[in-house]
Amino acid sequence: MRASTKLIRLAAFGLLLLSRAAQADLMLFPTRIVFDKQQRAAQVELMNQGKTPETYRINLVNRRMGPNGEFIAVEQPGPGEQFADAMLRYSPRQVTIPPGSSQIVRILLRKPDGLAEGEYRSHLQFDRVAEATGASSVEDVAKREGQDVGVVIQALVGASIPVIVRQGDTHARLDLSELAVRPPSSAGPGTLSFQMKREGNRSVYGDLLATFTTTAGVTFEVARAGGVAVYVPNAERRVQLPLQLPAGNTTLPQGTLKLAFRERPESGGKLLAETSLNLP
Repeated sequence: MRASTKLIRLAAFGLLLLSRAAQADLMLFPTRIVFDKQQRAAQVELMNQGKTPETYRINLVNRRMGPNGEFIAVEQPGPGEQFADAMLRYSPRQVTIPPGSSQIVRILLRKPDGLAEGEYRSHLQFDRVAEATGASSVEDVAKREGQDVGVVIQALVGASIPVIVRQGDTHARLDLSELAVRPPSSAGPGTLSFQMKREGNRSVYGDLLATFTTTAGVTFEVARAGGVAVYVPNAERRVQLPLQLPAGNTTLPQGTLKLAFRERPESGGKLLAETSLNLP
């Protein structure tokens, strides 16, 4: 039983190494597509930054955001969910990219007559196709790491980006609430915990930044996260960010903690929501 458990752990570790390496090799731009107003065409550039040719199969998938920001694959829409896949066309559907090269994937939008007002979303997924030689198996990774794994697991690693279609008058409002500081423990560093609450018929997307100002007036950054979203129809999302304290500090002193959520810089950087917490 112990040998079997060790084997599984080693295999999982090797798969994790492969996953990180493959994600680093694939670069996507942009990482999000929004069809708004009269826009009917867009494109995504895939860049292979690895040292070997890579093949990716491209699909449209539908996903539901969970309460903590996780995604769940779904086939049928739930209450308030509207998918965009039926009105999207894209090409090519499979690409092989030489190392150091890129490939353009074009996306066309065809809105049906009488499309209801609101926001529609699907995800364009890029799945890495396994190598025929099995050269990127867990066994090979484990051998390079000096381990001995008796199984071969072929890694199929890729990425996905949201494709959003907005119809008619869409709007959103966001509030940040329930801001709290959780102390460090044996499981990890301290964290900021808070709730993002969304209203309206469109999603919100932006960057989070937390700063702390001491009673002496010294301000420093303690946490940040980029590209954070709350998608329709979710009304709220629970977030935890690890605290990044100055060297030598394990907790925050007396002062004021401030949390802000802004549009991404390329969208103007407008402040969308903020809140604060006084620490005694």
